Amino acid sequence: MTTLTTERTGDRAAAPAPGPQRTPRTKRAALHVFLVGTCIVWLLPLLYALYTALRPYADTQRDGYVSVGGHYGFGNFTAAWDQARLPHYFWNSVIITVPALVITLFLASMVAFVVARFNFKINIALLLLFTAGNLLPQQAIITPLFKMYQLIPLPDWLAASGKLDDSFIGLILINVAFQTGFCAFVLSNYMRTIPKELGEAALVDGASAWRQYWQLVMPLCRPVLAALATLEFTWIYNDFFWATVLMQTGDNRPITAALNNLQGQFFTNNNLISAAALIVAVPTLVVFFALQKQFISGLTLGANKG
Repeated sequence: MTTLTTERTGDRAAAPAPGPQRTPRTKRAALHVFLVGTCIVWLLPLLYALYTALRPYADTQRDGYVSVGGHYGFGNFTAAWDQARLPHYFWNSVIITVPALVITLFLASMVAFVVARFNFKINIALLLLFTAGNLLPQQAIITPLFKMYQLIPLPDWLAASGKLDDSFIGLILINVAFQTGFCAFVLSNYMRTIPKELGEAALVDGASAWRQYWQLVMPLCRPVLAALATLEFTWIYNDFFWATVLMQTGDNRPITAALNNLQGQFFTNNNLISAAALIVAVPTLVVFFALQKQFISGLTLGANKG
């Protein structure tokens, strides 16, 4: 027994001493330095665009864009607002973004409810079918989609062109088609974390499937719906690809495509374009700050519940 104790004591003495460890305060300071540096790198293009927008074109033409001094003002913002007809194109973006967002979340929530709350053999296959659409490159279907849009007629009161092509309905449908899969995937994972006992209790009380979906599950999904609404609004609002491919009439294009109106064939005023781009970015910032608490809550709950 004495020998065993001596051997263990010798092992402890022979073990190497632990190296120097960082204190929690040092780790926290390093983390803060990293976060501040990341924020600066992330905000630097935005700050540079703001600085460029505040300078007149004459100063940048004379001194260059990377220069200090000269005159500063909001003349580029007012000129961009008037020359690019931003209020008109803002309204076009509202007509496209709001219905596409509402329809996407509504359809995705119904798909997610069926996949997450009912046991069918095709549940996984159905979810994969909706999710697979997001893996398809959008550029791969330009030609067949464009031809299909030209062949589908619409009433005159829905589209002035009389076809799905060059219409608001066409842009709404393509955004819904590409965004529903991602939303269904996120919502189904979140709905699986809701205890099934709640649905069983509601079923015992005589609640139908629709009532369970609308009055039980959907109120519990408000945080994740707010997070998805913030993301989807940003993605649909910022869409430029489909807005230029499927909308030939310039007056019907959304705000992102309308920025091309400020770019001439032989001359481009980058100060004016910077001001217009900052104005265009305001709605996304408003939506984010309005839903900030729900957005962070939805991301946190999703992380904790898997």
